[in-house]
Amino acid sequence: MTTPAVLFGASPAFADSAPTASVTAPAGAEDAAAHAGVLRDGALAGKLRAGAETAAERAAKPSIEELEKAAAEAQKAYDDAVAAEKAALAAMEATLADDFPLAVAARAAREKAADAATAKANADQALTDAEAALAALPDTATPEEKAAAEKAVADAATAAGTAAAAKTAADEAAKKAGTELDDARVASVRAWSKAKEAAKKALEAKKAADKALEDALEEQEPVPCEPESELTTTLSGLPAEITAGSTVEMKLRITNGTDRTLDEVWPFVYFHAIEKGGYAPVDDRLHLQWSTATQTWTDAGDDYTAGSVSPLKAGAHADIKLRLTVDAGTPDAVGAAFLAADYVNEDGSCGGSPDLTPHDFAITAKPAPSASPSPSTSTGTGTPTQTTTTQPLTTTSDTLASTGSSSALPQLAAAAGAVVLGAGAVFAARRRKADSAS
Repeated sequence: MTTPAVLFGASPAFADSAPTASVTAPAGAEDAAAHAGVLRDGALAGKLRAGAETAAERAAKPSIEELEKAAAEAQKAYDDAVAAEKAALAAMEATLADDFPLAVAARAAREKAADAATAKANADQALTDAEAALAALPDTATPEEKAAAEKAVADAATAAGTAAAAKTAADEAAKKAGTELDDARVASVRAWSKAKEAAKKALEAKKAADKALEDALEEQEPVPCEPESELTTTLSGLPAEITAGSTVEMKLRITNGTDRTLDEVWPFVYFHAIEKGGYAPVDDRLHLQWSTATQTWTDAGDDYTAGSVSPLKAGAHADIKLRLTVDAGTPDAVGAAFLAADYVNEDGSCGGSPDLTPHDFAITAKPAPSASPSPSTSTGTGTPTQTTTTQPLTTTSDTLASTGSSSALPQLAAAAGAVVLGAGAVFAARRRKADSAS
């Protein structure tokens, strides 16, 4: 989620949620104009986000994005802990089952010990019987009978000793098997208890992360950004036709027609073009740079802003040079440059020109004809096609240049005309409660 959010609707009514700027160039005319509005929203949102707090405050606290990431990680950790607890519970329950391997082994060992005990009892009884038989021999017994009786006693004693040893071994084996089973069951209970405690702590961590994100979101509240028709942009020097492989320089003028100083003003400049006769965008072949008296040529920002003016006093204007390079090999295309200006003051107030002003141009893949077009009374040859309540552009032409024109050009401009801020509409931004209360 991106906050603060600035909503420049494609109609006087705003969208319900903040738009997300996309780097994918639009194809159709209406898409181009709407896309320009979305990009402008994202640009001002970023400036508001940067200006809402001091650098030290921003460094001291995590961003919304970081808190969202932490909450997602805490949720995953909790889910994993719950899964681990369930696995530990299943493992514990398995040790209590009759078919648990150690339970089977312990049961077999007990049965073997019982059999050994029976065998020993039988051997002991056999020895007792043999001893009784030997004692019961009459005085008349022959030597052979006495020898046989004595041998029976000896054999029974040997068998009784063997049975006793077997019983001792079986008892020890049964005890060992029982201990192993008990240990496994105790270990499984402990593992389940540990997993249960880990899940509990993971839940607490998840709740804490969710609360931190919730608190951070609740610390923010809407701050209106007002449309300002007296903050205008004019563009001069944009030719009606640009040859692929060439570079053109223009001048962008931002004028503060209000009666107050605007602390920081950003020009929004978005060049968009589509292949003539189709809808394939060629924006990636257009490269914009800007410069001022104190700044050398610099690539336009990823947010489609061309530098900034800080401050811009009441009634004053500032000029920014623009340089557009069109890659060699660019096919014939038609396009429009969408312009606006937005501001943010130190007291938190913000706003911008209510319209995205389009300037049409064409791209030709071949060198332009040597014949020069008829002179214009304007200092530039760009052709604004939108009539708005803002200050008129420096160009005075009301129609498209005859060379390189296309039916797609007025469609782009007409679509851009819909991207205006309604008279009763406001931008929606987000700032900390503490800032808004100060």
